[in-house]
Amino acid sequence: MASTAATARLRQMACLDIQGPQFIAPVLRELHQVIGFDMCSYVHLGGEAKTQETQIHVEDPALAATAPDYFDPRIRLSERQVFHHALSDLHHAIGPRRGPQMVDQLLKVPRASLLRSDFYNTLLRPARIADWISLPLHTPEGRGVGTLTLYRGVGSPLFQKEDADTLAPLQACLARVLQPPTQGQGDAEDCVVTQASLVTTPEGQLLWQEPQAATLMARAFGLRWRASAAPPPALRAMLQRMEPGAPLPSPMELCNASGRFSLRVGWLVPAGTKPGEAAESGMGPMIHIAITQHVTRAARQLSALQTLGLPQRQYELAWWLARGLAEPEVAARMGISANTVVYHRRQLYNRLGVMERRELLEKLAPAVMHMF
Repeated sequence: MASTAATARLRQMACLDIQGPQFIAPVLRELHQVIGFDMCSYVHLGGEAKTQETQIHVEDPALAATAPDYFDPRIRLSERQVFHHALSDLHHAIGPRRGPQMVDQLLKVPRASLLRSDFYNTLLRPARIADWISLPLHTPEGRGVGTLTLYRGVGSPLFQKEDADTLAPLQACLARVLQPPTQGQGDAEDCVVTQASLVTTPEGQLLWQEPQAATLMARAFGLRWRASAAPPPALRAMLQRMEPGAPLPSPMELCNASGRFSLRVGWLVPAGTKPGEAAESGMGPMIHIAITQHVTRAARQLSALQTLGLPQRQYELAWWLARGLAEPEVAARMGISANTVVYHRRQLYNRLGVMERRELLEKLAPAVMHMF
């Protein structure tokens, strides 16, 4: 059955050397085959440790269109009125919850009250959402990773207990794949996808930007980025650390479902103007922000592998070969003998029409072109 194979692939992903919210897309690709749902949202924390913000990845365009309103104080208040735990306080929302929860378990009011609430009518009704099931994700140590919510629209069947029973055993492997990578754990072969610049006041008011900068800032900060509004708290905190004559803040690193981003800031001084003279020139101080988006080699390879339709053993073997492991190391990772690795490698190469590892890598390389 397709659902059984997809479940096996999800468990297999948890055994690979991947980690981070940027792998939500391949996770959902498999999860759609395990349990039927129409759309999904994944909520997690992103940004630096001291300025982490709620990040929301939304799979469906209709839901994405209303999702920015989630940050409206009126909607946050409505959420607290109808639900036991608000996702705006993600640490608290994830902490006490274990296992999948359906709508009636999440609500502290009758469904009729939910349907009259600002939360439902602003965010969910326009996307024609009728029912959902929520799965909080924790590491084995109990640290909250995020909350995965699967939705069914009007006309689809409601979620049943057997759906929750299907999701529950997958919690550990989903958390393993989606948990943020530890510092220094990133892929050494990240490649720069694109970069752009923008100029702001020290308070974060946008003065100028390259066309691509708007797209990159929206990817980096998600639904919080609105060029005409106040900067997201993490960026505002970075700008507040800038003092004339003081060392510049360290680059900010962000990791979310869109990938990994780095932001560098510096004072923008007009040509021929000495530092400190900008105010006298009538221009006022300006800050240059350079934003760069990176994508890991692992993300590119996983995206390509999922399109090849390989059997489970060949899928895993292709992964470790592409990651550069020698055959004895592959054998150890897969729990098989070196001779069995050689046998599966020959089968894999014949299936893909390649002769050597270099050709396998070339077959996986184009994935980066299809990720964004």
